[in-house]
Amino acid sequence: MKQRQVDSVAIITPKGYLSGGDETDELERAIKQLADGGNKHLVINLGETQHLNSTALGVLISAHSSYVRRGGQMKLCAVDKRIENIFVITKLSLVFDVYPTEPQAIASFAESKPV
Repeated sequence: MKQRQVDSVAIITPKGYLSGGDETDELERAIKQLADGGNKHLVINLGETQHLNSTALGVLISAHSSYVRRGGQMKLCAVDKRIENIFVITKLSLVFDVYPTEPQAIASFAESKPV
């Protein structure tokens, strides 16, 4: 899993299968660490993720709720078609802001700032 920062936006790129094991725990820890550090803008780039199960979806939903509760925003990008179908079926596509590319997701934070 890769993690980096662009201005005020933290970007996490999980890799492979998020199926409730160590990799999902690692994602949850990384998100919690950012939130605890006061981060308000998070992009999760799913471009290198091949599979999500219900446990991983739970981590994403929990992270999204945590960010919204603290006045922040969490966005997803580069979502694979199969994963996107999961979001549509579970109606999570109505919850998450999903962008085709990482630069578009990062730019969306600037657009949503009050003037």
